[in-house]
Amino acid sequence: MRALEAADPAHGAVNPWVALAYLIAGVCFILALRGLSHPTTSRAGNRYGMVGMLIAVVTTLVTHDVANIVEIGIAILLGGIIGFTIARRIAMTAMPELVAAFHSLVGLAAVLVGWAAYLNPGAFGILEASGDISAVSRIEMGLGIAIGAITFSGSVIAFAKLSGKMSGSPILLPGRHVINLGTLAAIIVLTGLFATAAASGTMPLIVALTIAAFIIGFLLIIPIGGADMPVVVSMLNSYSGWAAAAMGFTLGNTAMIITGALVGSSGAILSYIMCRAMNRSFLSVIAGGFGADDSAGGGGEAREQRPYKQGSAEDAAFMLKQAEKVIVIPGYGMAVAQAQHALREMGDLLEEQGVEVKYAIHPVAGRMPGHMNVLLAEANVSYDKVFELEDINSEFAQCDVAFIIGANDVVNPAAKTDKSSPIYGMPVFDVDKAKQVFFIKRSMGGVGYAGVDNDVFYMDQTMMLLSDAKKMVEEINKALGD
Repeated sequence: MRALEAADPAHGAVNPWVALAYLIAGVCFILALRGLSHPTTSRAGNRYGMVGMLIAVVTTLVTHDVANIVEIGIAILLGGIIGFTIARRIAMTAMPELVAAFHSLVGLAAVLVGWAAYLNPGAFGILEASGDISAVSRIEMGLGIAIGAITFSGSVIAFAKLSGKMSGSPILLPGRHVINLGTLAAIIVLTGLFATAAASGTMPLIVALTIAAFIIGFLLIIPIGGADMPVVVSMLNSYSGWAAAAMGFTLGNTAMIITGALVGSSGAILSYIMCRAMNRSFLSVIAGGFGADDSAGGGGEAREQRPYKQGSAEDAAFMLKQAEKVIVIPGYGMAVAQAQHALREMGDLLEEQGVEVKYAIHPVAGRMPGHMNVLLAEANVSYDKVFELEDINSEFAQCDVAFIIGANDVVNPAAKTDKSSPIYGMPVFDVDKAKQVFFIKRSMGGVGYAGVDNDVFYMDQTMMLLSDAKKMVEEINKALGD
């Protein structure tokens, strides 16, 4: 590889120490992914990832001719300070849009590296003896720029939707399927032309390729609704990995190729798992909601108001004390209210009185995969009390109380009964089978992120607890302690 050859320019030989360092970094990244597969090992996984990245960065700096190491050091220091500050200050509720924003930076970096290689190919070692860039390098460059641009613009839209700066409902453009396919075909054709054109005629092609890729990134994410947003986050994670891998080929850097391939493949697998959990077509989602129905899509309006029962914290506390088994279903509302610590305290109080308490996590609860798991772990909820949907859904029939805090779409029976619903086909918790349902919600005026009203609100066994989630749980805890 070119990067390895650069380590020993006098002989052009592969430096075995560089290869070993990149191999160790790759092993660390694999161990990181392995560790992140379970909450109990996630911290160790993060440490492996940081060690691997440190090895890769140091090796790259040491084995390459650097124009100005001081400038690079300052850039790394500034980036580290910014990242550390953001990580310290960011609220857990804003974590999904932060992830989307970081994905956009990875995509933009790939675009900028690709353009730098095009404008100064000699610095990247991709010039042939003829003084032109080889066709293979152009293909690598074009793919890196295209995937990076799609990742950037798609992540910007995801950030806007997740942060509330854009409607979470699908935005269905007329003729979007034809537009998407046409734009994708144009990108493929432009990449081919860019790879084979004479050097003097490549500038218009690479400009057009970049613009087309930015455009299709917007077009792919705009028609995807809020109910599918967790899949989008993992999918963009995959795109960012493939963009990094493509740039790794351009740079001749094996560490980037390995890392990008790991991120890309793991993100794609996660997206597939998420689609299965939501009963969504994987190809449909990655194609920008290709199979979406123009008439569906969550208009965001609740249906006509129906009678419901409203209760108080004292009512809930009394009935929780009488229960033998309580299943808690947390959702985004818990994250917004930062109620996870109060919820853990409620669980502890109930267990002291002999009540069995379990926590049910839907694969798409929150705004990104694992969102609720992270919040409960932050509140020191024991991992052995937290269960995935397929492991606990059958227990609702024997459950005395289903305690829903800030969740909506993941308990909505419309997913099972209403074919016109944007969440139809998504597996949901069978809370309707519980003897009693408590549903904490700020008010009856709003609907879930997918924009669909919920029949659970109006069931005979449901008692609505209309309040801020944290305040309501704290009041319940006070009543439980009396």
